[in-house]
Parts: sequence; structure tokens; C-alpha cells
Amino acid sequence: MILVADSGSTKCDWVLVSNNKKKTERVRTKGLNPAILNEKDILKVIQKNKDLNDYKDRVKEIYFFGAGCNTEKSKKTISQILATQFVNAKEIVVEEDLMLAVLSITSKPAIVCILGTGSNCCFFNGKEIHQKNSAMGYLLMDEGSGNHLGKKLLRAYFYNKVPEDLKFSLEKEFKLKPQKVISKLYDSKLPNTYIAKHARFLFENKEHPFCKKIIEESINDFIENQLKSYNDEIISYPIYFVGSIGYFAQNFINKQLKNNNIKESHRFVRRPLESFIQRIKTGDMKLLPVV
Repeated sequence: MILVADSGSTKCDWVLVSNNKKKTERVRTKGLNPAILNEKDILKVIQKNKDLNDYKDRVKEIYFFGAGCNTEKSKKTISQILATQFVNAKEIVVEEDLMLAVLSITSKPAIVCILGTGSNCCFFNGKEIHQKNSAMGYLLMDEGSGNHLGKKLLRAYFYNKVPEDLKFSLEKEFKLKPQKVISKLYDSKLPNTYIAKHARFLFENKEHPFCKKIIEESINDFIENQLKSYNDEIISYPIYFVGSIGYFAQNFINKQLKNNNIKESHRFVRRPLESFIQRIKTGDMKLLPVV
């Protein structure tokens, strides 16, 4: 049995893949970020989950992709904890969460762009991830993301710049009372997730000139600030996109790439964990460079 984990700071999604690779079991636990939780607490979260305990002796391979797993020390910590619980696992791979996005779409050198709730960009050389910009999060960066798009829409709404023919629909779909929005922005633990939810309105109305302009501007901001940092790699390697925003914005992305004299992308993955699991089921494991 193969166990795959996709862990953020708040939640961790686990997928157990049977030996014949036909059946999967899904489990969710608290996020296991080694930068936030100590070893004892991480092990406790795993041990307390009944499903993970039921299958612990059958797990032979583990692939753990997690926030906070970007140093050798943190990778070793998680690896040792997993080895303690899953004693029959002969192969344990621990990588940063960005690697899951990369491996969900390619095993060969490529520029991989992540456009989901947040955004990121990296070059994968076939073995390692290289980033030219520091990821500074949703307050300073995140161009092209759901957070970036949602922020543009909300700003336009509260500056009374949303056209009347869209304003009614927007107010009907979302409760945009100023005090409620302020509470969500400043009292919530995940304000970026709240903001990103508004991005879907733009895609529901993507043919409207107002929404179309916001999407195009946001994608172009991502290209200018993130993708063009890899100008040398753009010449020689393909460009792929991972994440729900990238998936739904395919036509916008390729249009903006063309406008910037950059080759179009022909590969988009909406859900990286699901895509990675599919690679396992189709016997693509031998292509994974981290194994």
C-alpha cells in the first residue's frame, strides 16, 4: 500500500492507494507543519487517527509533501516520525509542498507556475526545484492567484467601480456588508482564502468586459513579475500551470503569453494531489525523481 500526504499548516490530506492501485482511501487530519508543531504533537496527530492506524502495518511506501518541509532538518524530522508509525514502510520520501505541484504535471525539466488561492513559480531541472524570487505570500505577492483576483474585485466594489449590471449579481452571491467583510479580513485566520472565493464570480462572468479586464491584468501581472524572471529558461523549456485558477484561466493565460511573445502552455492541472495519485495508478512512479 502507498500513502501520499499533502500537508498545509491547517490541514493534511492523506490518500491510501491499494496494492493493485485500484482503490483509494482518503483521510484528513490537522496540518503537520514541522515549523509550527513539535515532533511529539505531529506523531500524536497521526496516531490518534483511526484510519491511519488501521492501515499502518500495510503501508510500504510514503510520499509526504508538506508546508515547512523545505530544509534537510525538517525533512528528516517528518521522515523519522513517519518511520516510527509506519514500521513496514521501506520507502519514505518527504518534500516541500511545491514539489507536489511540480510532480503532478511533469517529471522532466520545465517551468511550473502555480495559480490557486496563492501563486508561485519555479524551474524544475528534473531533480530539484529552483526559485528566483522569494515567496512573500498574499500580502506582498500572489499575482494571478485567486487572492489577487478577489482583491481586485473587492477593491472595485468598495470604490463603486463595478458596473451596475454586475453589481446586483455580485451582491446577491456574496454578503458584502462593510463590517462583515472587515471582520473576515482582519479577524479570520485565513483572510486570503476568504478573498480568493470571490474570484469565481469573475470566471462566471468572464465574457463581461469588466471581469475580462481584471483577469487579463492579473495574469499579465503574474507574467511580468514571476514568469519573466525565468527568461533564460523560457527559451528552452515548456511552461506548465497547476491550480484551479490556472485551470479555469487557460485561454486568458495563453492569450497573455502570446501578447508577451512567450510560447503557449499546453498542460494545465487543476488538482495536483489528484493528478499525482493518477500517476501512481497508471504506473508512472518510476518517473518520479525524488524516489
